[in-house]
Amino acid sequence: MDYKKLTIRGISYSQTQSGAYALLLEHEESNVKLPVVIGNFEAQAISLGLEKDIHPPRPLTHDLFSKFITSAHFEITSVIIYQIIDGVFFSNINFKNKDSQEELIMDARTSDAVAMAVRFEAPIYTTQQVLSEAGILLELDDVSKQDTPYEEVIEGNLSSLTIEDLHKLLEDAVKDEDFDAALEIQEEIKRRKKKID
Repeated sequence: MDYKKLTIRGISYSQTQSGAYALLLEHEESNVKLPVVIGNFEAQAISLGLEKDIHPPRPLTHDLFSKFITSAHFEITSVIIYQIIDGVFFSNINFKNKDSQEELIMDARTSDAVAMAVRFEAPIYTTQQVLSEAGILLELDDVSKQDTPYEEVIEGNLSSLTIEDLHKLLEDAVKDEDFDAALEIQEEIKRRKKKID
């Protein structure tokens, strides 16, 4: 299968869900962003994995599992975000034994899979289908300078906006980390493009 490589663009506090964080992944070739809502513990685990110089006094769960993987002569070769159902991402962690070359695939929550990937500097991939269903594309060159209020999204009245206003609103929603609104706006843009095609 033709997998699409993702890079971590950042973690920020979620504007839409209390106590949650947004992990923002990006497909570099297309600039499509993939927002994944994660919990506080998982956000901390990913952040600590990215910051190689910070070591907690006692090992976290992901650090403990990393040590076990290494002790068993395995390594993580990749993480695949292969599906999204009802807003929930499904992922696999791919392992390989350094001695026997045995390969192992384990199902994992996406947040845990990413937390493990950063500890092993393993690549993160997804499918074109996941990018199409959940990705957000910012076409910043076409964005109008005119301000457009969020009330249009809240009231579900996106059909009254021009395509330029929709792009501007999408940019603002991503900047404000309101990914629920961003996905709704992206869907409206896709519907308009289908009508044109």
